[in-house]
Amino acid sequence: MKTSHRALGTALAILTTATLASCGSGSEPAATGGTVTLSFMTGSDQATVATTKALADGFMKANPTIKITIETQPGGSEGDNIVKTRLATGEMTDVFWYNSGSLLQALNPAQTMVDLSNDPVLANVQTDYLPVVTNAGKVYGVPAASAAGGGILYNRKVYDQLGLSVPKTWADFMANNEKIKAAGITPVIATYKDTWTSQLMVLGDFFNVQAAVPDFAQQYTAGKARFASTPAALEGFQHLADVQAKGYLNKGFGSTTLDQGLKMLVEGKGAQYPMLTVLLPPLLAANPQAATDIGFFGIPGDGAANGATIWEPNAIYIAKTTKHLAEAKKFLAFVASTAGTDAVSAAVQPTGPYRVKGAKLPDNAIQAAKDVQTYIDAGTISPALEFLSAIKGPSLEQITVAVGSGITKPADGAAQYDQDVQKQAKQLGLPGW
Repeated sequence: MKTSHRALGTALAILTTATLASCGSGSEPAATGGTVTLSFMTGSDQATVATTKALADGFMKANPTIKITIETQPGGSEGDNIVKTRLATGEMTDVFWYNSGSLLQALNPAQTMVDLSNDPVLANVQTDYLPVVTNAGKVYGVPAASAAGGGILYNRKVYDQLGLSVPKTWADFMANNEKIKAAGITPVIATYKDTWTSQLMVLGDFFNVQAAVPDFAQQYTAGKARFASTPAALEGFQHLADVQAKGYLNKGFGSTTLDQGLKMLVEGKGAQYPMLTVLLPPLLAANPQAATDIGFFGIPGDGAANGATIWEPNAIYIAKTTKHLAEAKKFLAFVASTAGTDAVSAAVQPTGPYRVKGAKLPDNAIQAAKDVQTYIDAGTISPALEFLSAIKGPSLEQITVAVGSGITKPADGAAQYDQDVQKQAKQLGLPGW
């Protein structure tokens, strides 16, 4: 998916941005005095920079004959174009950080990246992560950071105060909302000034869609399934309308920003916020209580299944043009190891579990990350649709704002989105559309 993948996948950059000076680039770094130098291109947002540096420093400490130089790229479409251009011209760094999921397909990995299928590099990567770094049956990357949950962030103190339990069904969720409203607290925070945030109730509901229709992603990609004609997929739009119709949203939700919504949640003025766990770590410096006060649960559905939708971490890949393949693979093996995840945890608060076998969250991990871990341990997760399909219409956030504001009926919104998706699928040249 394009719009939300761009907005949700780079959400950390919304709050703060930092850059590292370019320390070297290109696919042919120098080797001097028996030392091999690997070049590494990464993102420029604060968390990615800190994660990259932690991985590079940890690896170099364990491998003193290999040096890693880092350069950053801008976010969004500008960064995408840089990656695509440098891969196409053979000028990519030895290793690079990029999205997993649907956006990987646009990089023509068979021609530009090293195939890692059946390589020992992948020995510690959790099996259910591999599909999001796979193209045409071949695996190309390892998880660069931790996963994130996409669902409901909630204020645990408000829940304790009102004697509420984490809801397992949509009916339970609505019953909680009624009790929260009666206590004079906003039940559900909406921040439609930042339009991308309106999508979470739909996108975060995908676990429930897949539970009801296990092959929805495949049928959707093939042009054989639609949101409007699939009851389970339509539910996300209906949920948006439900909370608005019942008066559960904050006043002025149409002009409320993301930052204001997070502040409401942390202060307990709002009890629940459909959002990504990735937004929490940057809050901790000014709001340390968010580490323990804010929990996470998956968007409840109407069926018997109860689980959560997760946003898989970005990946690190090896450019096919590298002159130091053995060293690059050694670095990726470190990234996909408990030594690598421990190095990251020492520098950056994980937003969810790591996708590496044996990796554990640190004892001081935020509560929301621990909650996501519970779903992964139980096996009750699904990747967001963007990790399973290349199709994402660009107008979803405008459609979900209209549905969530009571302007457009849920069925009409789903139908509008189906039309939006059809245009994009045809642009991509996908069969069946």
